[in-house]
Amino acid sequence: MTTMKRYGEALMTTFGTPRLVLARGEGSYVWDEDGTRYLDLLGGIAVNALGHGHPALVEAVTRQLTTLGHVSNFFATAPQVELAERLLATTGRPGRAFLTNSGTEANEAAFKLTRRTGRTHLVAAEGSFHGRTTGALALTSKAAYREPFEPLPGEVTFVPYGDEAALADAVTDATAAVVLEPIQGEAGVLLPPEGYLAAARRITREHGALLWLDEVQTGVGRTGSFWAHDPAVEPDVLTVAKGLGGGLPIGACLGLGAAGDLLGPGHHGSTFGGNPVSCAAALAVLDTIESEGLLANATVVGGLLREGLRHPLVTDVRGSGLLIGLTLAEPVSQEVVLAAQRHGFIVNNPTPDRIRLAPPLVLTGEQAQSFVDAWPDILAEALGATEEDHS
Repeated sequence: MTTMKRYGEALMTTFGTPRLVLARGEGSYVWDEDGTRYLDLLGGIAVNALGHGHPALVEAVTRQLTTLGHVSNFFATAPQVELAERLLATTGRPGRAFLTNSGTEANEAAFKLTRRTGRTHLVAAEGSFHGRTTGALALTSKAAYREPFEPLPGEVTFVPYGDEAALADAVTDATAAVVLEPIQGEAGVLLPPEGYLAAARRITREHGALLWLDEVQTGVGRTGSFWAHDPAVEPDVLTVAKGLGGGLPIGACLGLGAAGDLLGPGHHGSTFGGNPVSCAAALAVLDTIESEGLLANATVVGGLLREGLRHPLVTDVRGSGLLIGLTLAEPVSQEVVLAAQRHGFIVNNPTPDRIRLAPPLVLTGEQAQSFVDAWPDILAEALGATEEDHS
């Protein structure tokens, strides 16, 4: 029996049918169980910041696991404390961290933190994605994700992303927090107008509400800076995950300034959050981003991709660093994914007419150029497949 058939019989169907059975990875490449190589331009949905099997990550995890693998939260470990300090240092502000296993858990912690203001009203954006646990899902706008599980917790108002006037109308003195992504990844890598986050900061301060920025996908160098938001915009809450562990499960909810003291003893917990192995992995990711100049690499290689992927069948190319969105002239994103795979590239289609790229930050210019060179043939094949389907 094949691995794919065994998967279909043994695992719940929540993710649908997998596209491939992957067997191993090295750098920015992965191989399927038949030995076919693919350039990974999705990076585990922005998770594999250092690619696959990076020596620094392997060494850090191995060393930590052979030293101390897990302790309960009755005890502290040095990697846990160092990671919290390093993350807070990237903000340049005092605060406190709660370490989690994932982005949705980081947002779940932030959701509970907002309740400690004594207010329950939250404002989120249309097109947002904050996770699949019920609190995070309550802030996620996509109806297909929400409706099977309603009623969801919270009193949430959704406003058009990037619309400053709509945001100002929605926030009141009863609002606990506004939650926004600096770039909406799940919606197809959408950037707000310049000044939108600064306006959100001003509006929230006027009403005594918290500004919560979800950088689960955009943080840890993804956009060419450690954080995607302008440092002049000082959020009260920052959530981060995906690239932080380089493939190991870890995230964080950062409460900055007074928000760092809203959650107290007994208010929240996590069995595995702050696990020393995952913390060691995250520290290796932070060290490697710095030592290998990966912020600059994301900027340079991301620019190469955004410029090289322009095409008459692509109506918009956008993004920052190595988080790139492409809008297609036709709703053929699924056909593009399949055509890219036949050419040896893994890409993602968050909507019927949008392609998302979030490759490892170690992607080289030569590797990016190989995709640029194949892009016209991939689009031609995708469009041809659609025309054949309609004939």
